[in-house]
Amino acid sequence: MAARMLHALGNGLRHATLQSNPQSRLSVRSASSIKSLFVRKVDPRKDAHSHLLAKKEDSNLYKIQFHNVKPECLDDYNKLWYEDVLPSIHADPNYPCELVGTWNTWYGEQDQAVHLWRYRGGYPALTDVMNKLKQNKEFLEYREKRGKMLLSRRNQLLLEFSFWNEPVPRDGPNIYELRSYQLRPGTMIEWGNYWARAIEFRQQNQEAVGGFFSQIGRLYMVHHLWAYKDLQSREETRNAAWKHDGWDEMVYYTVPLIQHMESRIMIPMKTSPLK
Repeated sequence: MAARMLHALGNGLRHATLQSNPQSRLSVRSASSIKSLFVRKVDPRKDAHSHLLAKKEDSNLYKIQFHNVKPECLDDYNKLWYEDVLPSIHADPNYPCELVGTWNTWYGEQDQAVHLWRYRGGYPALTDVMNKLKQNKEFLEYREKRGKMLLSRRNQLLLEFSFWNEPVPRDGPNIYELRSYQLRPGTMIEWGNYWARAIEFRQQNQEAVGGFFSQIGRLYMVHHLWAYKDLQSREETRNAAWKHDGWDEMVYYTVPLIQHMESRIMIPMKTSPLK
């Protein structure tokens, strides 16, 4: 609407000027100059946001998997996951990947499993693992059994924000919250700039586990992973953040960047390194 109004304004000024003085090009240029005042100026970037926001000291790539399980199959699905196939892949040095955490959703989307893998070495490591799994008979049998238990599944490839700590195994028992944000396209740098400061407000209780942004899959997605002892400690920890000067400002400026957000409360499975 604004663009059409500006276009009409420019045409109207140009038409009036030519009618009154057909020889005057200066006035036409003046009308164009008025229109140009409303054109948004975009600073050119010299690098992709993934290079600006991701950690430079390593080349870790993460994969997050969401499996929506048939309700009657959830126990069998969990038991299948506990068996030796996937834990052995995690422990096998020939596979340059490791399981960061594995959970069942408690509050949020029901009958869902969430798995987070880390590939040390980036895309080449991912390709190496995928090629080896194609030759792994036990894994292929596992995947066939798993397929009969699922309603749907999706995944994303992620990088970790440079200002978050790398997720490492932790003792439990804990509950975990995965907060997922769909950002407006073009706002990832702005989000990162605010959260690079805001994360300082959320470290006192060691609740910050990991922060990631998508590279492949649903784009402009951010995932923040938090750990709490229980729901009450979650409530107290989140409320305590508002006592810090600057937290309210961070929330005020980041909320307009969000198109959609979702929270999952998750319970670790037996084999999860994040207990």
